[in-house]
Amino acid sequence: METKVQLVFHNNGLRSYIEVDLCARCPRQDDKGCCGFYSPVFYATDLVYLLHNQPQLLEEIFQMDCITVLDASVTINQQPDRDSYRCRFHSRQGGCLLPQHLRESVCRHFVCPGIGWENHPELQKWKKFFEQLADYEIQLNNGAAEYIKTKGLTLRSPADRQQVIRAMEEYLHQQTQTLPAFFEEVPAEETAVISCQLRFGKEWTL
Repeated sequence: METKVQLVFHNNGLRSYIEVDLCARCPRQDDKGCCGFYSPVFYATDLVYLLHNQPQLLEEIFQMDCITVLDASVTINQQPDRDSYRCRFHSRQGGCLLPQHLRESVCRHFVCPGIGWENHPELQKWKKFFEQLADYEIQLNNGAAEYIKTKGLTLRSPADRQQVIRAMEEYLHQQTQTLPAFFEEVPAEETAVISCQLRFGKEWTL
């Protein structure tokens, strides 16, 4: 079955994301889609953003059960749900409980491979943009991890977490005074409508 899918690409710097209207009618038809196969991981760029924009959510994350806290990241572990899992931010009624700008990078950038938007010549600039953004985020997060390590800090210590995230903020502020040129190579927003062949249930790959 062929269908039209609308994608909206948002260039919001480090909080850039892709909206996909197919999510509301997910072909997996299991009321959780890609959320049943991934555990969100929040790194320095996410933690510092939440500190400034949604500190209550940051506090909630560290109070959750079944999280994995490493020196410079926190993973929200999935909970078993039938033949797969369910993300703790996922609601059966409305999908992800977090607006996209608050999600970690994989959840902000992910588009089902079956949609195949990266194969469209007119969207190659966005493919390149999100590849460069992913590399840049990894570079910043790895650098922040090394920075807090030199200060003898770790997120594993609950009493030190505010200090750790403030140190991450200090590092990211230093490193992002001048942003890479690729942020200027795409517009702030662009909408695209493409066709793809739908398959349903487990035949729709994630």
